[in-house]
Amino acid sequence: MIKTIAGAWTPTAVAATRYVIGALGLALLLAIREGRRGFIMPSPLLQLLRGFGVAIATLCLFAAIFVMPLAEATAITFTSPMITSILSALFLGEKARRETWLATLFAFAGVLIILRPNFAVLGIAALLPLLSALGMSLLMVGNRATAGKASPLASQFFVAIIAAPLLVLATVIGGLSGTEKLAVSLPDWTIVARCAVVALTASTAHWAIYQGTVRAGASSIAPTSYVQLLVASLLGAVVFGNLPDGMTLLGAAMIVAAGLWLWSAGRNKAA
Repeated sequence: MIKTIAGAWTPTAVAATRYVIGALGLALLLAIREGRRGFIMPSPLLQLLRGFGVAIATLCLFAAIFVMPLAEATAITFTSPMITSILSALFLGEKARRETWLATLFAFAGVLIILRPNFAVLGIAALLPLLSALGMSLLMVGNRATAGKASPLASQFFVAIIAAPLLVLATVIGGLSGTEKLAVSLPDWTIVARCAVVALTASTAHWAIYQGTVRAGASSIAPTSYVQLLVASLLGAVVFGNLPDGMTLLGAAMIVAAGLWLWSAGRNKAA
C-alpha cells in the first residue's frame, strides 16, 4: 500500500499521516476501555525512546520502500532481532551469547550481498532499511524495559502519540529545507485513505502479535514473522514486477537463517 504512493507524496508526510491517524484511533479506544487512568504515562523517558525508535523505523522503511524493491527492503529489516540482542547486552545488561555475535555477522554478510547492486545505484539511501531495523531494535529494547508498566493498548498508544509529532516535525523540516523530494503538497484523498488503511492494518497487526505472544509465548511465534518476507517478495513480483535475483535470494536466506538460528539457540537455552 505504501509503495503505491511512491512519487505522489513525500515519505515524511506519509509516515506522519499514518501515525496521526493511528494515534487518534488508539486514543479513542483507550478512552473507551480505560478512561483517564489509561493516559497516565509511566517511565516517560523510556516511552520517548520507544516513540523515537518507531518514528525512525517507520520513516526509513517508507522511504526505503519508495526507492527499493519490496523484497530487498523487507529482507534487510529482518536484521532487527540481531541488533536488538546486541543493544540489550549494551544497555540492559543482558549477556550476549556467542551465537548472537555469529548470527549477527552472518546476517550482515547477507545484507552486504543484497546491498551490492543497490548501493551503486542508490548510494547512501540503500542503508535506509538498516536504519529502520535499528529503529525497531530501539523499540524492542524500550519494550523490554517498560514491560508490565501499562496495558498493551496504552503501551501502543504511548508509542503512537510520541511518534506522530516527531514525524510531523520531520515533515515540516523537510518541507522547509527546499529539497524537492521532501516538498509537501496537498495530497489527493486516495493517498490519505491509503495511509488510513496502513494505520488500521499496522495497529491490528501489532495487537495480533501481542496476543500471539501472550497466548503462545514469544519463542513460539518468532519464526512466523518471516512470512512477511515471503509475502513482500510475492507482492513485489506480482504487483510491481520486481523479481528478486539469485544474489538477493541468497542474502535474504542468510538473514532468515541467522534469525532462526538465534531464535533456536535462545529457545534451547530456555529449555
